[in-house]
Amino acid sequence: MTKPEAREILENWTKTDSLLRHARSVELVMEAYGKHFGEDSEEWAITGLLHDADYEKYPEEHPNKIVALLREKGEEKMAHAISAHYTKWGVSYENLLDKALLACDELTGFIIACCQVRPEGVNGLTPKSVKKKLKQKSFAAKVERDEIEAGVSLLEVELDDHIRFIINVLEENKEELGIG
Repeated sequence: MTKPEAREILENWTKTDSLLRHARSVELVMEAYGKHFGEDSEEWAITGLLHDADYEKYPEEHPNKIVALLREKGEEKMAHAISAHYTKWGVSYENLLDKALLACDELTGFIIACCQVRPEGVNGLTPKSVKKKLKQKSFAAKVERDEIEAGVSLLEVELDDHIRFIINVLEENKEELGIG
């Protein structure tokens, strides 16, 4: 699957600007992590882009619709990672792609939320500031902190380093994402 094909799928099923931005931000972070780990960065980017593609159109069936579509197209690795991006679904974590998507999804969204409440956006945002917000249960209350912890643990990265990595990617793309 190519990025243009993936984008077409996403845009056919997703209309909300905030969800499209979330998909794009996770795409960028996953692509950067793919490069960082010496993996197929395009495959990682597409996985990030499509992980919530069916969330808006088929909320009761998420992620089954996008997983089925990817399997039909022979994209089993991406399909499995997307089927595993929430620990409570009980899907095994078999490879680095599976673990990275879990580690990046909720935390990327959380960091974007942090940017939105700061006058300077992502500029100057630090891991310390993000961790302080993580402790405030009322801030971005829908973000499941235990999912972030599970992802960091599975990916075997230090939380500060992981936050810094995501901030750096978001900062490089702040104009496009509207957080700068």
